[in-house]
Amino acid sequence: MSASLEETYNDKVVRQFAVMTVVWGIVGMLVGVFIAAQLYWPALNFDIPWLTYSRLRPLHTNAVIFAFGGCALFATSLYCVQRTSHARLISDRLAAFVFWGWQAVIVLAAITLPLGITQSKEYAELEWPIDLLITVVWVAYAVLFFGTIARRRVEHIYVANWFYGAYILAVALLHIVNNLALPVSLDKSYGVYTGAVDAMVQWWYGHNAVGFFLTAGFLGMMYYFVPKQIGRPVYSYRLSIVHFWALIAVYMWAGPHHLQYTALPDWAQSLGMVFSLILLAPSWGGAINGIMTLSGAWHKLRTDPIIKFLIVSLSFYMMSTFEGPMMSIKTVNSLSHYTDWTIGHVHAGALGWVAMISIGSIYMLIPRLLGLTEMYSTRLIDAHFWTHTIGVVFYIASMWVAGINQGLMWRATNPDGTLTYSFVESLVATYPYYLFRFIGGVLVVAGMLMMAWNVFRTYRLARKEIPEHPVLQPAHA
Repeated sequence: MSASLEETYNDKVVRQFAVMTVVWGIVGMLVGVFIAAQLYWPALNFDIPWLTYSRLRPLHTNAVIFAFGGCALFATSLYCVQRTSHARLISDRLAAFVFWGWQAVIVLAAITLPLGITQSKEYAELEWPIDLLITVVWVAYAVLFFGTIARRRVEHIYVANWFYGAYILAVALLHIVNNLALPVSLDKSYGVYTGAVDAMVQWWYGHNAVGFFLTAGFLGMMYYFVPKQIGRPVYSYRLSIVHFWALIAVYMWAGPHHLQYTALPDWAQSLGMVFSLILLAPSWGGAINGIMTLSGAWHKLRTDPIIKFLIVSLSFYMMSTFEGPMMSIKTVNSLSHYTDWTIGHVHAGALGWVAMISIGSIYMLIPRLLGLTEMYSTRLIDAHFWTHTIGVVFYIASMWVAGINQGLMWRATNPDGTLTYSFVESLVATYPYYLFRFIGGVLVVAGMLMMAWNVFRTYRLARKEIPEHPVLQPAHA
């Protein structure tokens, strides 16, 4: 038998990232629930500076996006690229460095953000030394991913790797450009951009962090794990390629829709709006491609809760990618901007799309990585699905109602042109909805705790020696 037939996949780094996805998911979402509670019970900051909403909110966003979402992307991309390339990762040491380097970034964020060490840029709050560490880890990740593709044993590069590759390259570009700064001390720097240019670069980054980190990467997840779990090929491979190029070409231009009615030039605002509306087509095309993969196998939705997670995540993706372009229209934006409607929209995408497809994919991965056929409890996965879904609906519905109510109150005027309501009156009207948001968040965290227990028990079921999986040879070999 040749050496190539004895080669095994590097699943250790995939297992590590998969487990940390669950751990950081619980941590990040717990911080979210705590700050949601602070909005209803303000005394919960206990007059401690590092427990204030203003410091914990960026900790929450960084934890759920880059710790939870990031670990899910690392785990699934490094699993997918090996299986579809029929090759082991190019370097075990590099894989270990990527894992431990990313965990170091997360821990440093958890220390510095509550201390108020921040450059005050949305989703890019971390100061320059940590930004440099992120850059090094990300380059190592890119070398690991693309190096494995380069040594693939099949000519074809599966579409999931196109999406993963695009997210890796785009996030590198976004991170470096947006975080250009002049350090003045170890914990303080000043950005090189000012005024409207700073705002434009920030939301070019901010929206495309959504577009590439939270969309393209997770679409790679969708294109691998949905067909795999259903046991059928993707509905239309041609549509998947059209979806990829349309999304990549259009997404970069949509950032200015975050800056409607600001000092940004009007033409740039309009450009952002137009490209946001165009984005609806590739977004829905890709989602329909994923959902239609179930054609002829719809009955599996009744019996397989993992498929429920994957398919319902696509439903939330369709909903949030309809809502986003709609909210970018200037007349709609005049009502929605700065309200809790935006918060509802963000969490429809984050908790509905990103979290659900990540959870479904991790439920798929864990038993495969441990040499098992399924998780410890399928019934517990089903309970997690319903707990999470109800929690998300509670969350986003309460924020929709609160946000639209806020927008209407803020722009209501009396016959003489004066404002009908003060800001405090709008706050009082919003207050009850914050309790419903908190309840929704508690349900989501409860679901994640179910997942942690299920993963723990699945590990207990696995043999002490976790099997290594041999690299499969291409069909034509």
